[in-house]
Amino acid sequence: MVPRYTRPQMAAIWAPENRFRIWFEIEALAAEGMARIGAIPEDAARTIREKGDIKVANITQDDLDRIDAIERETRHDVIAFLTWLAEGIGPDSRFVHQGMTSSDVLDTCLSVQMTQAADLLLADIDAVLAALKTRAIEHKTTLTIGRSHGIHAEPTTFGVKLAGHYAEFVRNRERLVQARAEIATCAISGAVGTFAHLDPSVEEFVAARLGLTAEPVSTQVIPRDRHAAFFCTLGVIASGIERLSTEVRHLQRSEVREAEEFFHAGQKGSSAMPHKRNPVLSENLTGLARVVRAAVVPALENVTLWHERDISHSSVERVIGPDATIALDFALMRLAGMMEKLVVHPERMLANLESLGGVVHSGEVLLALTKSGILREDAYRIVQACAMETWTKLGTPEGRDFRTNLAADPQVSARVPAAVLDAAMDPAIHLRAVDRIFERVFGPA
Repeated sequence: MVPRYTRPQMAAIWAPENRFRIWFEIEALAAEGMARIGAIPEDAARTIREKGDIKVANITQDDLDRIDAIERETRHDVIAFLTWLAEGIGPDSRFVHQGMTSSDVLDTCLSVQMTQAADLLLADIDAVLAALKTRAIEHKTTLTIGRSHGIHAEPTTFGVKLAGHYAEFVRNRERLVQARAEIATCAISGAVGTFAHLDPSVEEFVAARLGLTAEPVSTQVIPRDRHAAFFCTLGVIASGIERLSTEVRHLQRSEVREAEEFFHAGQKGSSAMPHKRNPVLSENLTGLARVVRAAVVPALENVTLWHERDISHSSVERVIGPDATIALDFALMRLAGMMEKLVVHPERMLANLESLGGVVHSGEVLLALTKSGILREDAYRIVQACAMETWTKLGTPEGRDFRTNLAADPQVSARVPAAVLDAAMDPAIHLRAVDRIFERVFGPA
């Protein structure tokens, strides 16, 4: 990802310094696991740990350049690292990587990095949830119009809208917790995963120390269905971001103006039009969601490898691992900030709700007619005729609001008392279950 959309916390996870520290930790733990069962001398494992710790703890750009120089000759990244490491450890370096294969290091390291990324993303989601909960409670009874197909439907509240997004991010958090657990696996099983040259207890030891679980059958690589599930989860979270961002973009439209992104002092919306206040954050989030979802199909295609292993997945993961997590990390934190500062216009919401002359209350009127004894099909025809009379003549000299047209229809006035019609036109009826909805989403008040 470009620096513009990169937070340092997530970038650090994918930095070469972190990768090499994890590689060494895997090698050191494997040596310690081997020493525990007498496969290598205990003093050799201590030397590897002590000298290696010093070397990787103080890794510099010169060290990175040295590793790169070795790789240019060997054409193998793990061998380049092991060669550089041996330069600092000395003769006991012969006990490093015994019985192991490169994938043991690469795949276990990727698992660690992905769990680190997941932990940061979970904290990001928590920030989004906190912002959504605060704003939902603030606008719990703020009436607004609900829309289906982009057209006015029936009243709801802005708090209920936000509660729906909150509930979605709760589900997304649960999905990410599960995806993290699924990817938190370790493979120290050697060539083609048969443990021919090291004991399975070494893998179990390394896994426990790294907070991972041992992969049941690694076949030399950790099966990529785990990784695919992880990136699919990131894609679902990105879609949740886009859904909320699209809502904000719509609400900020000039014709709607029910809510808008916070506009900072000195901010400019257009180089040509000084009046512009554009939904740039939510548009940005929509775009970043596409970037995250772009990792899903390659991750799914990585599941199919030749026989026990190939490296067709490797180049893909070197791109999508950092890019998808960095983009999602940035997007989640931008979303949290956007929702914290979102400017809401309740008076505009109420004006829009009644802007069609009251036809949005047609559903309640329909129910009132059916309760009076009229067949539903007949009641629908009567109410629709009154609504269409209002809709088509709205804003014209002969136009009348929905309540007036209903009162003028003898089929309505003969059966439904005026007080019942007035009650049917009261938006407050749509607040009846708000407390129940909020209890379902947020728990007891």
